Amino acid sequence: MEVVSEQRCFDGTQGFYRHASKACDGPMNFAVYSPPTVAGRKAPVVVYLAGLTATHETFPIKAGAQRVAAELGLMLVAPDTSPRDTGFEGATGDWEFGEGAGFYLDATQSPWSSCFRMETWIVEELPVLIAANFAAEPGRCGIMGHSMGGHGALTLALRHPDRYRSVSAFAPIVAPSQVPWGLKAFPRYLGDDCEAWKAHDAFELVRSGRRFDATILIDQGDADPFLCGQLRPELFVEACRTAGQPVELRMQPGYDHSYWFVQTFIEDHLRHHAQALA
Repeated sequence: MEVVSEQRCFDGTQGFYRHASKACDGPMNFAVYSPPTVAGRKAPVVVYLAGLTATHETFPIKAGAQRVAAELGLMLVAPDTSPRDTGFEGATGDWEFGEGAGFYLDATQSPWSSCFRMETWIVEELPVLIAANFAAEPGRCGIMGHSMGGHGALTLALRHPDRYRSVSAFAPIVAPSQVPWGLKAFPRYLGDDCEAWKAHDAFELVRSGRRFDATILIDQGDADPFLCGQLRPELFVEACRTAGQPVELRMQPGYDHSYWFVQTFIEDHLRHHAQALA
């Protein structure tokens, strides 16, 4: 693991790192905020998945999460949103697909399947690396995200409920099989069989019987320009209520899709995770 930089922050350390990923067949970037801890004590971990166009730097720089994480003793892990410098045709130049838009799944279609294996990296490989190099307690882990990252947080929690004790999302894409962002990405990553898409669609996962053994917290701004066309939180809430999956959707008046929105409610989300991980 390569240390790119480390800075002291609220008596903890905000670091940026790189490692050679087997899952993604190349270098992958990630950030870790290590809170101030008592010697010998390990911290519970909250993984944050960022949205389209973002990097591993977006959350640590823009969300203002470190102060509350330090208070609560939470370690924050922010993976990058995709492999970088792949050289694949079509991997750059479109902010909705390719590099910066990995959708937190393992691609099955060439050439993406060779290194766009984000689910394996985040769920399996990265936790081992974090546990080996930081004072983290991998058995106490939550996951959250924003937009595409909210999609990732919901789907990974539902697909791997044994790995996570808490989940939350800001303005998540909840039904990618039904909205333009997903309809652009899923065929290229997963092929044309719509049935294969359902395994990476939070709405479809809940409908098919997947459950998460805790309340799912979602914040959504009602002034979000993507609300009706891309996000559709009402679909997920309806599916959860039909299936008996606990969910709390908080519609926030006047808030949009930006990190001003995320900053405003990040403390609520971190406290939601801290309570579950205590």
